[in-house]
Amino acid sequence: MHFTKMQGLGNDYLYIYEEVPANVKELAIALSERHFGAGSDGLIYISPSNVADFKMRIFNADGSEAKMCGNGIRCVGKYVYDKGYTEKTVLEVETLSGIKTLHLHVQDGKVKTVEVQMGQTKAEEDLSLVVDGQAIVCTPVSVGNPHAVIFVEDMDAVSVDSIGPKIEKHEAFPGGVNVEFIQVLSSTKLRMRVWERGSGITLACGTGACASVTAAIKKGYCPVNTPITVELDGGPLEITSTENSEITMNGPAEIVYEGEVSR
Repeated sequence: MHFTKMQGLGNDYLYIYEEVPANVKELAIALSERHFGAGSDGLIYISPSNVADFKMRIFNADGSEAKMCGNGIRCVGKYVYDKGYTEKTVLEVETLSGIKTLHLHVQDGKVKTVEVQMGQTKAEEDLSLVVDGQAIVCTPVSVGNPHAVIFVEDMDAVSVDSIGPKIEKHEAFPGGVNVEFIQVLSSTKLRMRVWERGSGITLACGTGACASVTAAIKKGYCPVNTPITVELDGGPLEITSTENSEITMNGPAEIVYEGEVSR
């Protein structure tokens, strides 16, 4: 099986252009392992679509399937253009959370950055959770997949690896949830760390950045119709939201290496 390892701000997946095989869960677990496998946050399969230009399906490092991945879909745009599957610079990609529109920014024949129309997000009222006997307030946000956004005063004081998994599997979220920790640096800049459902700590999460800006606008920390920089461990993403919570995400996509594996 041929794969291409790609990353968007350090959120790395193995990309395969074919239909999803029956043993995809086992493959995702084995190949994502960072010591005995290729090492990644999961697998992303790309194939033709009956309703869009291409279809993507995302499988986390634990074998579970995700509905959407913001960093992943930018890499899909680079993959299909750079490898000659399309000459379009505006693409529609089918995902489990709907069809997303991509605008590819090309330099010297290669995609450098991708702008994604992520659709409409929805922030719910704050929810108070009890974790290890302590009350934690989060803002639930849907970006086609579920997020719990938590605002903190000092990011360095947050134990993402201990709190994250407990909120991911909290009874308030029966299907699990992605967990974002946010420090407001200014009205146009947020600092974010993330615990991703099914993958754990990752260097970046595109849908998480969209969820975080949505929650920050709801709370009055950030303005609408203004590019907001979200600083992740892997680098910055630019997120803009309208009054109706229609989100646009702009960021890089890069190829790391090509590989082959026996399955």
